[in-house]
Amino acid sequence: MTPGSNIPLTAVRVAVDVAAPVRLDVSGLLLTADGKVRSDADFVFYNQPSAPGVAYRSGGGAAPDAITVDTAAVPPDVERIVVTASPDAAGQTFQGIEPTATLRDAGDDAVLATFTPPRLGAETALVVMEIYRRGGQWKARAVGQGYANGLAGIATDFGVTVEEPATAAPQQPGAPQAAAAPQPAAAPPAAPPQPAAQAPVTPPAPPAPAPAAPGAGKINLDKGRVSLQKNQTVSLVKGGRPLLSRVKMGLGWEPAFRGADIDLDASVIAYGPQRDHVDSCYFGKLSILNGAVRHSGDNLTGEGAGDDEEIVVDLGALPQEVTGLVFTVNSFSGQKFTEVAKAYCRLLDAATGEELVRFDLTHAEAQTGVLMAKLIRQYSGEWDMTAMGDFVKARTVRNMVKPGAEAL
Repeated sequence: MTPGSNIPLTAVRVAVDVAAPVRLDVSGLLLTADGKVRSDADFVFYNQPSAPGVAYRSGGGAAPDAITVDTAAVPPDVERIVVTASPDAAGQTFQGIEPTATLRDAGDDAVLATFTPPRLGAETALVVMEIYRRGGQWKARAVGQGYANGLAGIATDFGVTVEEPATAAPQQPGAPQAAAAPQPAAAPPAAPPQPAAQAPVTPPAPPAPAPAAPGAGKINLDKGRVSLQKNQTVSLVKGGRPLLSRVKMGLGWEPAFRGADIDLDASVIAYGPQRDHVDSCYFGKLSILNGAVRHSGDNLTGEGAGDDEEIVVDLGALPQEVTGLVFTVNSFSGQKFTEVAKAYCRLLDAATGEELVRFDLTHAEAQTGVLMAKLIRQYSGEWDMTAMGDFVKARTVRNMVKPGAEAL
């Protein structure tokens, strides 16, 4: 299977195991239509090995761990079961580790499909595959969505409560460092396996935006505007809810030399789950995806205050096939970015005009194109914005399609 592909299930009971050169912790989450668990009891892993219709199976170190799904026993309000994996060693990434998920008939162990996620690197956890129902039919989909903040990041995105254990308990050999998920009744709450705590974001002093600390984990919009540095990411979440509304990406620049015009073109390129090109919105095509993405039109000089070009995106109206948007600026006339001053991009709430995220280019290269930022749809439904600032040799949006796909 390839990322995003799916197959119908030919067995009522199936198992997904995930193998790698190192030991992996494999987990499953039961999700409702809103993409969240009903409670922490829907998080299935080695310390909480069963939920209705879903069970964890240990390989005992000699075989890979697996999640087994009995589709006939899955509650009707559960629409999908996601299978996740993370390296057992604390802090270890998937760099150099090639995991392979195998979907089997749980009755006779026959292989139904296999999936090896491509291009893994700094990820410390992975949504590997999902078992889901569509129109009364159960199917399996290859996912391959990586997380840099470990299994705790996945669990939190899907609504599981993650808490620090009060005291450190002795660990079983090969077990993750954290204890079990919160249990019912009188049992004290504990947390699913998680990495070291993320660095907190310092509240900003109004009116300046809050900077994302270098090396910090993924942050959200709860503390106001965020100023990103290159390669930093912010989750478009407020109050624990994804920002599924209209946003505006404003892009601006000024000529580096007084009196000179600088004709740059801002564009956005839409991609599918396999980094396939879906469509591009630019000065020559001001609306794409049935109006979900709209361009303000071409600015020929770069003069004047405020954004030079704007692109409005209705996140809620984007087709499900669109999983990534890359915002680019290129110089059709061949002027280099060393002739540009104060280039930036900023994300705004299109309804209120409130600035949410800002990224200022702090250096320039003698190239004709730059990948400014990307919006990536996370498997949990939220969107992340990552500052890029990668310069490329490209004078048209068509030339930006390939480097944009490589940067996803």
